[in-house]
Amino acid sequence: MANESFSKGLPSTPGAPAFVDVWRRRALRAGLVFSILAVILALLGQRQDQLGWDHVMRGWLEGFMLCFGFCFGGMNLLMVQYLTGGKWGLIIRRPLEAMTRTWPLVVLMWMPVAILGASFGKLYIWARYDNWAPALKQGLITIDQAHAIHWKQPMLNVTSFYVVSLVCFAIFALYITLLNRWSVKRDADPEPNVAYWRVKFENLSGFGVVLYAVLLFVLAIYWVMSLDPTWYSTVYGFQYLVGQAYGVLALSILTLIALSKAEPIKSTFRLVEQHDLGKLCFAFVMLNIYLAFASFLIIWSGNSPEEIPWYLDRIRGHWGVIATLDVIFHWLIPFSLLLSRDLKRIQSRLATVCCIMIFARFWDQFWLIEPNFRDAARNLHFSWGILEYIAVPGALFSFWLVYYFSELKRRPLIATNDPHLAEILEHDYAHA
Repeated sequence: MANESFSKGLPSTPGAPAFVDVWRRRALRAGLVFSILAVILALLGQRQDQLGWDHVMRGWLEGFMLCFGFCFGGMNLLMVQYLTGGKWGLIIRRPLEAMTRTWPLVVLMWMPVAILGASFGKLYIWARYDNWAPALKQGLITIDQAHAIHWKQPMLNVTSFYVVSLVCFAIFALYITLLNRWSVKRDADPEPNVAYWRVKFENLSGFGVVLYAVLLFVLAIYWVMSLDPTWYSTVYGFQYLVGQAYGVLALSILTLIALSKAEPIKSTFRLVEQHDLGKLCFAFVMLNIYLAFASFLIIWSGNSPEEIPWYLDRIRGHWGVIATLDVIFHWLIPFSLLLSRDLKRIQSRLATVCCIMIFARFWDQFWLIEPNFRDAARNLHFSWGILEYIAVPGALFSFWLVYYFSELKRRPLIATNDPHLAEILEHDYAHA
């Protein structure tokens, strides 16, 4: 039988524990420190190799992709939860909704990528040279790059970059608005029709999950894959899709562990739910391993001259150290630790694994983005600019966390009209 006394005690007004404000202030201070550090490093890098501000733009792209993944990856995981059902979704729904509502900030983060990176050609080589022939004669691009830019020009052009990106943002914003608005309406419904709301959310989410996967593939091509116009991969978008869920789930678990110090999460985020979310994390770690290694194995065994150079740029010239550490941080450590049943049931240890997973997302983005540039491919060397890959993404992620914590306080932490609420509050279930 449901714990009626606790159910009546669920918060009915927006708000989260007061210590969320402490998190927000700490994130804001961290963002300011990282921002100042980024400017100092840019000035030092400009004096050292004249690439200081170029490294800022590359670091900005890395930070933007991470924040984009947490925001819209949260939207995708939220829709997956509505489709699959289950008690785990009741626990993480509010953190996921808070992540999705940070989309205006993510769009603002995209604007420097679009204006400086595309319009002014600071990031994308295909946007830098309207006419590839003179650039080829001057040795500014290789013959392979000239060939790729020529044939991909109908897609890789500044106008298409803007139009596709803005259309995708508009579609995502519509889905986020509907998911959040309907969630509030269901909670406010005095006599909720369980079947009606379930079907409504499933109809929206069913098509939404497929649409997001397709659009993410397109955006991954424009924003990251096109940094090297000579390379292509048919699983690149899926790697980003799984990687986003990998990071979003880790951040959601960290949030719940921190919120479990107070009600209502203290009484709802129990050992069973924690263990289940830990197992779900393990599943995404395995899927991430599968996609990344399968892509590498197929390309490497095929030995195609159009595809192999992308990996050579990332394993030669000391980049092999970064690639090896990426494997260790991204897959080996989380996989090995999450094999343990006991670890998934101890909050402090599970939180440590989730922190490693989020750090691994930063490391992986550095490995994916930096070797696309001519000065860095097969040439990992220390400069002040390399530290921008810590400072700039750190600043963007910190400011994103400020927005995320603000949104987390706007709503009750538990959906009061969720059909799984009574089940999760059963007395016997609490001791399962």
